[in-house]
Amino acid sequence: MFPRVNASMDTATVDCTTARDLSNVLSLNNIRQTLIRLEDTIIFGLIERAQFARNSAVYEEPGVEVPGCSRPGCSLLEYILRETEQIHGRIRRYTSPDENAYFPEALPSLLLPPITYEQVLAPCAASINLNESILKLYLEHLMPEITEPGDDGNYGSAAMYDVMILQALSKRIHYGKFVAESKFLSQTEKYTRLIRAHDSEGLMAAITDAVVEAKVIQRVARKAAIFGQDVGAAGDVIVGTDSEAAEQNAKVRPQAVAQLYKDWVMPLTKKVEVDYLLRRLED
Repeated sequence: MFPRVNASMDTATVDCTTARDLSNVLSLNNIRQTLIRLEDTIIFGLIERAQFARNSAVYEEPGVEVPGCSRPGCSLLEYILRETEQIHGRIRRYTSPDENAYFPEALPSLLLPPITYEQVLAPCAASINLNESILKLYLEHLMPEITEPGDDGNYGSAAMYDVMILQALSKRIHYGKFVAESKFLSQTEKYTRLIRAHDSEGLMAAITDAVVEAKVIQRVARKAAIFGQDVGAAGDVIVGTDSEAAEQNAKVRPQAVAQLYKDWVMPLTKKVEVDYLLRRLED
């Protein structure tokens, strides 16, 4: 049983109904730091998931019988992801503009009063959701890269880390809305012209910075190599960061993380940006 807290001991009372998020979310430094933190979250999640076999039964319909699932024949992953969103939804996770549910139509009523957030994004932002594509890339492309074939029976543990990674990937990719808004505000005339011309290719070219993207790919590969090291009792590094052994013996292959960002995370982020900008001027 959790201990009871004496309310009279509180030094202040917070009115949650009028609380506001005052963080400067559109500053370039804030966006950069958020994306870097999400890199860490994603990589550590991949390392944790990679310790288990692929466990295909978690994703098959029905691979593991799930009594009480919202629809007949749903997979264990779908069940755990839905139930996780139910809990998080009640404590207002998905009222935050930087969160996107995988099952938005099934979100429950709030347990906590809603927070009033600064209106930093255009109204169209709420309807831009690429989670279906993210789930597809995770199951069809990423899972074969980070897990060994087979079934070790650790279905619950595997699915738990799947959910954590999927949520982090979703947040990282949909943060493109904030990136796009920041770029629009910094070059409003340029982007307005492209938007009014419905020039999606021109918008894609405008938001693309190949030099920055290459640096991101290098950084996440390096992080994967470093985070995947084993350190001996004497503090010696067992897996190097610059050798072939780092790729072969790391807890998650650095090249797999680099390819994830190159082929999926950054292209989907830019799709979010373009989708947002094309609708930026809507009322």
